[in-house]
Amino acid sequence: MPHVSFTSNLRQHVACPEADVQGSTVGAALGDYFATHGLVRDYVLDEHGAVRKHMAVFVDGEMISDRERLSDPVGPRAKIWVIQALSGG
Repeated sequence: MPHVSFTSNLRQHVACPEADVQGSTVGAALGDYFATHGLVRDYVLDEHGAVRKHMAVFVDGEMISDRERLSDPVGPRAKIWVIQALSGG
């Protein structure tokens, strides 16, 4: 099963424990997670279901390429990380 983890800075704002999830795409895996941990959804996704600009999602160490439809594939043992993206200069 894919495994979803969140960085500690996000866990300071909302309960988002690590969890094994079902799904063969990022969208399906996150959808499965949000079904039981719904409060974190609005931190990660915007009102259209796209990854928010200040967030980043990685699958097995690679940043996802489809931030709008979340169609990137997820293998059965994938590690999905959701982090707050850094910006500034």
